[in-house]
Amino acid sequence: MAPPLTPADLTPALLRGALEAERTERGGLLPHRLPAWARAQNTDGQLAMAESQPSGVRLAFRTRATVVELDTLPTKRAYVGVPPRPDGVYDLVVDGRLLAQGSVPGGHVITVDMTKGTFAHTPGAPGTLRFDGLDGLDGTVKDVEIWLPHNETTELVALRADAPVEPLPDGGRPVWLHHGSSISHGSDAASPTAIWPALAASAAGVELLNLGFGGGALLDPFTARTLRDTPADLVSVKIGINLVNLDLMRLRAFGPAVHGFLDTIREGHPETPLLVVSPILCPIHERTPGPGAPDFSSLADGQLKFAALGDPAERAYGKLTLEVIREELARVVAQRAAGDPRLHLLDGRELYGAADYAELPLPDELHPDAAAHRRIGERFAERVFGPGGAFADR
Repeated sequence: MAPPLTPADLTPALLRGALEAERTERGGLLPHRLPAWARAQNTDGQLAMAESQPSGVRLAFRTRATVVELDTLPTKRAYVGVPPRPDGVYDLVVDGRLLAQGSVPGGHVITVDMTKGTFAHTPGAPGTLRFDGLDGLDGTVKDVEIWLPHNETTELVALRADAPVEPLPDGGRPVWLHHGSSISHGSDAASPTAIWPALAASAAGVELLNLGFGGGALLDPFTARTLRDTPADLVSVKIGINLVNLDLMRLRAFGPAVHGFLDTIREGHPETPLLVVSPILCPIHERTPGPGAPDFSSLADGQLKFAALGDPAERAYGKLTLEVIREELARVVAQRAAGDPRLHLLDGRELYGAADYAELPLPDELHPDAAAHRRIGERFAERVFGPGGAFADR
């Protein structure tokens, strides 16, 4: 007869990849990727949603369990006029190997109207994820990680197992702190361990702390201070696409804002290898400024696509395009690197460029698909963590 499942003590010590864990009314935990003081300074509903989605966040514990159950209350997204999104995926990793996947149906739903910029909340109930009967989930001592859905806010309600659970000890791996946009957040990746930063971290043997925020890589000062105050051995920031598709600033503001962002990071990481990554190729915004917007007419072909609404002629008046941003980032980094030898630049087109777009086009003209995420992750690991890369000496 199988032993009964025993509730585990659900504490922040079981979490990796989150900066804070908010205790909820149910007594559970809600992981956050921005601290409370930063969240208090934010007024953007999109960023509030993105930072609460646990991209790169996982439960990590050591156990002899053969059965593990996790109760969660997910918050899913729905978009007006767009087909429903699939449920978020949980990845079970045992001793470094992806063993199984699952989803939790139901939960809260946030309905987003992209034409109005509004968010409507419909409450729901928790659900249960169960892993058992797996060859790798046996009675031996093992290191278990449950990677939470990268695109679904996830309140952890309860954890149960048929053997004691203890927090996974620190393995001593270097901590890589990364900030970027929806592409770093995970966009259309297949699962949480298949977002490109997770793939690169796994290949390089480093501990990922992912501050990629869908629609939220906007050079916000509270994000810079969060990066400054977060302990890390390696830091990278991917800058560009959100500034263009939100039409947030002009060239006159962009250069000083980048300097200020990097200055703030350097206050907390004066000697840490710091990598600036410019945008990957995105043809709609290479020479055309924002704003960007969904093209609902494309739904007739079954795939919502995005379009650039700006006028290329406005570049002369300081409007930002991806070409302009790459040029300015190269200038700023070259100027600073003269006195900061641990500051580096990577052209994002080395990760995904014209040849990649021809082979693996962006399905919605903005976000890479699962295959492109894998390619970007492999190339980042090779170019940044490999010989001669910015993080080679880690």
